[in-house]
Amino acid sequence: MIVIGAGGHAKVVISTLIDAGYEVSAAYDDDEAKWGQTVLGVPIVGPIRRLETETDLRAVIAVGENLSRKTISRRLSLNWVSVTHPKAYVHGSVTLGVGSVVFAGAVIQAEADIGEHVIVNTGATIDHDCRIGPYAHLGPGVHLSGGVEIGEGVLLGIAGAVLPGMRVGEWSVVGGGAVVIRNIPSNVKVAGVPAKETK
Repeated sequence: MIVIGAGGHAKVVISTLIDAGYEVSAAYDDDEAKWGQTVLGVPIVGPIRRLETETDLRAVIAVGENLSRKTISRRLSLNWVSVTHPKAYVHGSVTLGVGSVVFAGAVIQAEADIGEHVIVNTGATIDHDCRIGPYAHLGPGVHLSGGVEIGEGVLLGIAGAVLPGMRVGEWSVVGGGAVVIRNIPSNVKVAGVPAKETK
C-alpha cells in the first residue's frame, strides 16, 4: 500500500492503515523538502508525477483538501482502496466508495451511502440513510442526523451538525460548530447556530 501526501492528514491515514493491518511501503508528495524523510516511519520517496504510469499499486490519497483529492484521483489510475479503522463502527449495509477513509471513533449507521474518496474524520457520526457525495470531508466530531444529503466536495468543519433530512449542496463549506437547520445551496460558506451564509 502507498499513500499520496505526506502532511498532517497523512499521519492519520497511515496510522489508520497500519491499525487496519496494511503495510505502508511509501508516501509521495510534491514538496521537495520532504523527499528522503519519513512520515510515521514511511519513506517519502518523491513527487506524485512518478505514479502517472502506474496502474496496479494499491493506494489511498492522504490529502485533506477536497479539490486536490479529486484532481489527484482523476490524474492517476491506481487501485484506490477504502479503509476503515478497526475502532470505527460501520454497519454491514453501508456502501463505502473507493478511496474513502473512516477514522477511529467514527460511526456510520444502516443504509448510508458514502461516495468515493470521502474523509469521515475522527469521531464523526453518520446516521441512517445519509448520502455523502464524492470528495466530501466530514471533520472530527461532525454529526449527521438521518436522511441527510451531502453534495460532492462539501467540507463540514469540526463539530458541525446537520438536522434530519437536510441537504448541503456541492462544494459548500460548513464552518466548525455550525448547525444546519435548513437546506444549504451549492458553492457557499455557512457558519453559526443556526448556520447562515457568510463571506
